[in-house]
Amino acid sequence: MPDKKDYYEVLGVSKDASEKDIKTAYRKLAMKHHPDRSDDPGAEEMFKELSEAYAVLSDPDKRQKYDQFGHAGINSQYSQEDLFRGVNFEDLLRGFGAGGESIFDMFFGGGGGRRGPARGRDLRYDIDLTLEQASRGLDTTIEVPRTENCPKCQGSGAKAGTSPVTCSTCRGSGQVTRAQNTPFGQMVTSSTCPKCGGRGELITSPCEDCSGTGRARKARKINIKIPAGVEDGQHLKLRGQGDSAGPKGVSGDLYVVINIQPHRLFQRLDSDLIMETPVSFTQAALGADLEVPTLNGRARIKVPAGTQTGTVFRLRGKGMPRLHGTGSGDLHVKVKINTPASLTSRQRQLLEELAEEFGEAKRSSTEKEKEKEKSLIDKIVDEVKSAVQ
Repeated sequence: MPDKKDYYEVLGVSKDASEKDIKTAYRKLAMKHHPDRSDDPGAEEMFKELSEAYAVLSDPDKRQKYDQFGHAGINSQYSQEDLFRGVNFEDLLRGFGAGGESIFDMFFGGGGGRRGPARGRDLRYDIDLTLEQASRGLDTTIEVPRTENCPKCQGSGAKAGTSPVTCSTCRGSGQVTRAQNTPFGQMVTSSTCPKCGGRGELITSPCEDCSGTGRARKARKINIKIPAGVEDGQHLKLRGQGDSAGPKGVSGDLYVVINIQPHRLFQRLDSDLIMETPVSFTQAALGADLEVPTLNGRARIKVPAGTQTGTVFRLRGKGMPRLHGTGSGDLHVKVKINTPASLTSRQRQLLEELAEEFGEAKRSSTEKEKEKEKSLIDKIVDEVKSAVQ
């Protein structure tokens, strides 16, 4: 398959890597990407990819065929179930929530004759926070519509006084297995039982409340704790708070996605905050001691004489709390010098006197007219000279 990555590249080992090197690399990466350990939405696919690479490269025969023919040599010889058969994942993954059976469940929903518990659907809940709430953290209660076990039949789907019966087609496994002879040997495939839909049981007398589904829709209140310093787009993973998968299944997870609303004063850059504050030109010229807002009150900055517009002052520890560290970021205050839109006659007079002191005295209208007239005469003379030449 052209879209598959090279198995050696997946495990991060060279083509002459020893069996021990391959085992060490797989265990290290599997611990990092196992879905029970990682909140990354792509962790399960990565874990599958790693496990398939290990299943091939840890077996001398499969590795020899892969080295010689690449993925084509593997795909023509083995079904996915055959790839994993005989691989001792149990010893490799013991101690962090994944055994050989969980590998089969991920790929085949119970392949190899073993059926793992059904899993409910994951849910998403978006919550809006102000920057102040994100700075302080928040303990709150949310209401999430989700599917739960029917309270009347406790999720069995069967009417009170009755029980589900074992499916005669799959004999309770929820899977039907088919063996097929091919030029490369016998290929065994598994699929969901068409009679019971993978449940392994049949309901002869369905519950009146849930019509035999074993499920009920309910808005459930859930307490959540959002840590201080959380960033926009981050999420909390609440295990088992998603949809139910029935009395024998495992409930899905709930992902609470954080949306932080824009702030009227502050812009955020990681754990730092940036703001702009107006300063009069007299304060900038003479210097001033100013008070500025922060997320947790007010602070003071000292503006030295001669400060230019765009100058940035840094207030350490006045930014956002660091989510995965200690302390807080900084607040960066950018100065913007304001020019008055209107002046009193006295203010105008004083500014004109100041301009004269700086050699920037305002020219009279008469001087401007004379300069304009001179420019016009010079232009005419230049045109005459050009015509004569």
